[in-house]
Amino acid sequence: MTDCVFCKIVKGEIQSNTVYEDESNLAFLDINPQAMGHTMVISKTHASSLLELDDDKLKSLIIAVKEMAKKIKDKLNPDGFSYGINQGKISGQSVPHLHIHIFPRYENDGGSSVHSIVKNPGPRSVEEIYEVLK
Repeated sequence: MTDCVFCKIVKGEIQSNTVYEDESNLAFLDINPQAMGHTMVISKTHASSLLELDDDKLKSLIIAVKEMAKKIKDKLNPDGFSYGINQGKISGQSVPHLHIHIFPRYENDGGSSVHSIVKNPGPRSVEEIYEVLK
C-alpha cells in the first residue's frame, strides 16, 4: 500500500527505531510510548487487520511478538506484559496496517488490565451469545 506509514517504514522510506527484524516481520519502538519499551510488531506484508493476514504470515507474526517480548524481558526486566491489537477506527486503530503492541508492565505503572478497555456487555445474555456463536 503506497500511503501506509508502516509499509514506508518496511521499505526504509521512513526512519524507525527498529529493535527486531526477520524475513517477514519488523518491530520498532512506538513514537508515543505508553510504557518503557512499548514496541509495535508488524508483518512486512500489508494487511489492515488480523482477518486479512494469511495464516502462515500470522503465525510468523505471533512468533516475532514472542521473540521481541523475550528480548524486552531480558533487557528491561518488566514485571509483566500486556499485548494489544486495535482493529478499525472504533477501536482506536490509527494506522490501517495490522500491528501488535507490546506493553511492558512495571509495578505501580498506573495501567490496568485489558478488561478496562470496554464496559459494554450488550443486551444479550452470555447464553444467547453462546447459541449464536457455537
